[in-house]
Amino acid sequence: MGKCYFCAAVFNEKIYKTTLCPSCGKEMKICMNCLHYDSSAHHECREPQAELVQDKLKANFCDYFTPGGNREKPLSDGRVKRAKKQFEDLFS
Repeated sequence: MGKCYFCAAVFNEKIYKTTLCPSCGKEMKICMNCLHYDSSAHHECREPQAELVQDKLKANFCDYFTPGGNREKPLSDGRVKRAKKQFEDLFS
């Protein structure tokens, strides 16, 4: 089971390169929806045998794709500032 990176819709079906999210219509077989995606890993992937995928937001042919990308989208600048302020307010 995984979650669409773009709209957070939950998906349970088998994912192919041409599979689109039933909720938002975006491609589903992308690195950001994969369990192996890790921004701190080499090539941003924890699977050592996977080939480099340049665009992590485009469908690809990776044989190691495993649904499970449950990460949130990166925070926008405004959301980061609000989060920092809320954190600082906890201690004031």
